[in-house]
Amino acid sequence: MKPLILKGHTRPLTCVKYNREGDLLLTTSKDNVPTLWYSETGERIGTFDGHKGTVWWIDISRNSELVITGGADMTARVFKTETGEQLCRFNMPGPVRSVAFAEGDRRVFVITDPFRSDPTQVAVFDLAENVEDSSLEPTHVWTNADFGCPEIRLTRGLWTSMNRHILTGDDKGVIRLHNVETGEVVKEVRDHEKKIQALSFNKEKTLLITGSADCTSKLFDTTDFKCLATYETSVPVNAAVISPIKEHVLVAGGQDAMNVTTTSTRAGKFETKLFHMVFGEEFGIVRGHFGPVNSLDFHPEGIGFTSGAEDGYIRVHKFDKAYFQYHSELDDLSALEELAGGKKALEAAATSG
Repeated sequence: MKPLILKGHTRPLTCVKYNREGDLLLTTSKDNVPTLWYSETGERIGTFDGHKGTVWWIDISRNSELVITGGADMTARVFKTETGEQLCRFNMPGPVRSVAFAEGDRRVFVITDPFRSDPTQVAVFDLAENVEDSSLEPTHVWTNADFGCPEIRLTRGLWTSMNRHILTGDDKGVIRLHNVETGEVVKEVRDHEKKIQALSFNKEKTLLITGSADCTSKLFDTTDFKCLATYETSVPVNAAVISPIKEHVLVAGGQDAMNVTTTSTRAGKFETKLFHMVFGEEFGIVRGHFGPVNSLDFHPEGIGFTSGAEDGYIRVHKFDKAYFQYHSELDDLSALEELAGGKKALEAAATSG
């Protein structure tokens, strides 16, 4: 599996993301140039210019017409994908950590870091049909102080199905489900012991996978947020994603960046691991980066994945035939459907095997 290796950034990667069709790849970095690529060839299409520092996150609308970015310069910006033209800019009270389009692409959220006396803020903006005419004031805004945790920092966010709630992860390892309008905490999950560094749904948003500095990745059922499986590693998990076509998950991270210069590539464990989703069996490792892997995304058709790392490189992997021919004995148990109902399926499969 020989990857395309893309070098378009001068600093560590912070986010890699495919569009819905998988023909476009978006990347952000600790430099100030969010970049658009053709995923098949690795050709660089262009950049989205305007940020003045680290760009932490990027998202693309379902129809691929709009891109939103969030950066340390305390702004979130909406661009036209085709031309790179900036359509509007939201000025925020702190560095922007996470941004995302809601289903339907007419709404976005922006999550900020604490800054000076301002706590973490979550702001929801409505986008006008003509995006340039959008109001630059949020329709809903709330802070972590509103739900009794003024000291925490929100690290990741997701829209839930049908935009019913906003899901967040924080630097204490807590996952919360919030009412969009008020910020009220509807559900709180405390299965992790340290900072949440990754949140990602499966295609149907029925499963959630997390990554944490506690060296674990966990799978949750989104109906009740019960933990269904845990994938253990020996290093902090910075990224985790679910295959759209197989019962597989990808988990990646690595030794803390501050210690990288004193550690060999193999010792730092800058690798992406493949696990069986249901049973937690590790069946593959993909190496190549020489710094912690900070972001992962599966191709929407499940034919490969992209990783971005502290080393400043993007690696676009396309699975070879061996991957699709790989057939674990665990696949014969076909327990995934029962998994959402609880761990009884796991116990029954283990005893019968």
